[in-house]
Amino acid sequence: MELTNNLKIFFPGKLVFANGSLEQLAAEVQALQPSKVFIATIVPLHNAIKGFVKQLEDNGISVQTDTSIVQEPTFSDFEQLMQPVQAFNPDVVIGIGGGSVLDIAKLVAAQLDNEQQLRDYVGIGLLKGRTKKLICVPATSGTGSEASPNAILVDDSDNQKKGIISPYLVPDIVYVDPLLTISVPPAITAATGIDALTHCMEAYTNKFAQPFIDMMAYEGMRLIAAHIETAVKQGDNVEAREKVAMGSLLGGFCLGPVNTAGVHALSYPLGSMFHLAHGLSNALLLPYVMEYNIPSATQKYAEVSIALGCERQSDDAATAAAGVDRIKSIIKACGIPLTLKEVNVPEDAIPQMAADAMKVQRLLKNNPREISEQDAIAIYRAAMG
Repeated sequence: MELTNNLKIFFPGKLVFANGSLEQLAAEVQALQPSKVFIATIVPLHNAIKGFVKQLEDNGISVQTDTSIVQEPTFSDFEQLMQPVQAFNPDVVIGIGGGSVLDIAKLVAAQLDNEQQLRDYVGIGLLKGRTKKLICVPATSGTGSEASPNAILVDDSDNQKKGIISPYLVPDIVYVDPLLTISVPPAITAATGIDALTHCMEAYTNKFAQPFIDMMAYEGMRLIAAHIETAVKQGDNVEAREKVAMGSLLGGFCLGPVNTAGVHALSYPLGSMFHLAHGLSNALLLPYVMEYNIPSATQKYAEVSIALGCERQSDDAATAAAGVDRIKSIIKACGIPLTLKEVNVPEDAIPQMAADAMKVQRLLKNNPREISEQDAIAIYRAAMG
């Protein structure tokens, strides 16, 4: 018999959320008694993690660090990175950075000592296992990758984003230290924050929404909507950073059991064709997909509006419409463009973008209203401004 309302959640083995928690991470790693540790990170975090690396080395642990992932990674980026890591053969893999770095760390841990090749497990549930310990430490509040079973890579052969989804990609240990996000520049804070908000909203309004996930999705929307503008404009505001980091983490928990929908599917071509950052792509499309979806999920979008801080209107449709206006005002206040024209996406690219978006059926099937190729064209046209 087929299971309905099937809820499956793979939580990290251990989750620590605290300001300054990075200081405890070395002791956590030492308790695993590794002889070698691999760290995927980014150059701007060098000073922040210097003390952590020194503590490991002072305790006789060999550390290999890689900072080669600076944008959304491709299959060939991953294969290139794997060569030195395989030769080093670490016991523990740690990702400290944004979503791309965490995704790479997850895949590195999965690939070590694995007879499968990367292309064997692109898709859902095809990875057969992982033997290396995996620790994720997010340095942006956006992708929620630290709590999700997902990793995204760009396939060099067709320039399409491909998802690898497996419970084996959920980390063993997660440390969320909101203080790490204080150095993130305003534009990245804004784009990643809207990405996290989109995770929550697309899970909440999803065709396969779950009450257990709705709790996290609703609270994630509420926290991010209330604090993202402050986090962008006052980067050193610890409370705002903390609240957005928690909202992002909650969004990450939504990704495995429910996942995203139309906004993410339509944003993929913006990344692959125009190399726009993932969070920015989502922000550019979010209000227009909301408008398209509201007729099919009016009550849910009215509840979204309340989570975003809107007053209840005369009916659900009016309340839901207020939520679209609220999202536009948040995006504008964060300094993110509101139309595709503003980021130089040409109108004649729309048919190709729509055709590419149709390939992302694993997300489109979740959307509360069916999106055909013609519908995608209409949504992109609306987003042109």
